[in-house]
Amino acid sequence: MAKSARAKKSIITENSFDFFKRYINNASPVGFETWGQKLWIEYIKSYVDTHYVDPYGTAVGVINPDHPFKIVIEAHADEISWFVNYITAEGLMYVTRNGGTDYQTAPSSRVFIHGKKGPVKAVFGWPAIHTRKGGSDDKEKQPKTENLWLDCGARNKKELEAMGIHIGAVVTYQDGFDELANGNYIGRAFDNRVGGFMIAEVARLLKENKKKLPFGLYVVNAVQEEIGLRGAEMISRRIKPNIAIITDVTHDTTTPMINKQIEGDVSTGKGPSLAYAPAIHNKLLAHVEKVASDKKIPVQWRALSRSTGTDTDSFAYSNDGCPSVLISIPLRYMHTTVEMLHKDDIENTIKLMYETLLTLSAKTDLKYM
Repeated sequence: MAKSARAKKSIITENSFDFFKRYINNASPVGFETWGQKLWIEYIKSYVDTHYVDPYGTAVGVINPDHPFKIVIEAHADEISWFVNYITAEGLMYVTRNGGTDYQTAPSSRVFIHGKKGPVKAVFGWPAIHTRKGGSDDKEKQPKTENLWLDCGARNKKELEAMGIHIGAVVTYQDGFDELANGNYIGRAFDNRVGGFMIAEVARLLKENKKKLPFGLYVVNAVQEEIGLRGAEMISRRIKPNIAIITDVTHDTTTPMINKQIEGDVSTGKGPSLAYAPAIHNKLLAHVEKVASDKKIPVQWRALSRSTGTDTDSFAYSNDGCPSVLISIPLRYMHTTVEMLHKDDIENTIKLMYETLLTLSAKTDLKYM
C-alpha cells in the first residue's frame, strides 16, 4: 500500500494489502467460489490452528478448535455473475443472471467467460446510440437480461466449442481493484470479499498480538449468500455456534437517487454501521456499541425491516437460536463493477470486530431477560 493511501498507524500491513488486492481481483462467482477460497485459505492458515472447507465450499479457519463454547466471525465469499444460457449459430452468447446482477450496467463491459479450457475474454455487445431505435414503437431499446449478449470474437458455435465455452459457463467482469483520491478504493465484488479480508485480518491480529481467547473462534468465509444465504445456512448447522458476528456491506446513502427516508443516513468514511433488526440480538448489539464507545471507534446506525438481507438471518435463526450481530461497512455503487469504499472504514470495522472478541466469553450475559 502506498504511504499516501494509508494512515500512519495502519493496522493493515504491506503483505495484507497485497493479499487484499489479489483477492479482490480474483473471480469468486456464486457456486464457483473455489478460486477465491483457495487464496483465502492460503492467507489465513498461518493465523489459525486448523482449517477446513465444507462440501459446498465455505472455508473455515479455527482457533481453539477443542473449546466447547464457539464464536463465529463471518463474511461471504461469492460475487454476482452471469451464466452462458444460449448460443447462436453466429457464435454470440445470451446470458442469465447468477445472483443479483444488474443488467443495466452490463452493456459495453469486458468480461471473462470461465470455460472448460480456462478464462476467455469477451465483451457485452451493444448497438451504437444512433441505431437503437426501430420496431413498431420506434423507441430506443433499453438493456435487459433477455437482450444482452456476449461476443468473444467467435463467429460460429464450433469456434466457441474450441475455446471451451459451453452452456452454463460462468461469466465475471474483468474490472479490478484501483485507488481513487482521499483514501477511496474501487473494485468489483467488495460485496463481500472485503468482509473476507477483514475477518482474516482479525485472525492475523489475534495471532500476532498473541491473544488467548476463552472460546473457540471460527473464522467463516461462506458461499452462496447472493442467492439466498445458503452457505451460512449450511455452515451454521455444522458449527452450531453460541455467538455469531457477521460482517457485510451496506449502502452509502449520500449519493444521488437514494432516498434517505427509506434507506437511512450512512456514508463512507464515517465508520462501520450497526443496525437494529429482529434477527439482531439486542444485548449483543449493546455490547458491541459499548466496545465502539470505549475504544472510540466511530459507528453509524440503520434500522432494517423484517430481515437484514445478510447471513445474519441464517445464523440468528439456526440451532434453536444463536445471538447474532451485524457489523456493516458502507459501500457506494453496490452490485456494479465500480463498488467504492473507504480505507478508514476497513480499518475501523476490523478494529471493532477484534476489540469485541477480546471482551466476549462464555460468561457474557446475553440472556434475553
